[in-house]
Amino acid sequence: MLREAGTERAFTGEYWDTHTKGSYRCRACGAELFTSREKFDSHCGWPSFWAPLANDAVVYLHDRAYGMDRVEVRCAACNSHLGHVFEGEGYDTPTDQRYCINSISLTLVPDEKQ
Repeated sequence: MLREAGTERAFTGEYWDTHTKGSYRCRACGAELFTSREKFDSHCGWPSFWAPLANDAVVYLHDRAYGMDRVEVRCAACNSHLGHVFEGEGYDTPTDQRYCINSISLTLVPDEKQ
């Protein structure tokens, strides 16, 4: 997934329905990408975030694979495929964006106090 830009099946990943407080890191290099503060329930079957931890944590690529027009999200540190970002779907979030990220691309590091 991380190198081949694949997508795991909806509702099968480890973190799609997780509410644990912590940081989500790149499974390949360990870079901190997202936190539980930006995670929200989009009910789409993948972990969803309304923003990355920092603007420079991820990079964006235009993705026209499979006849779709999307924006791919990659780890800025190691260039691993994370998922895609979508806008204007009407979610009640500060950015109206949904970073739809594959669980297999992430490692959750729980906060010490929960």
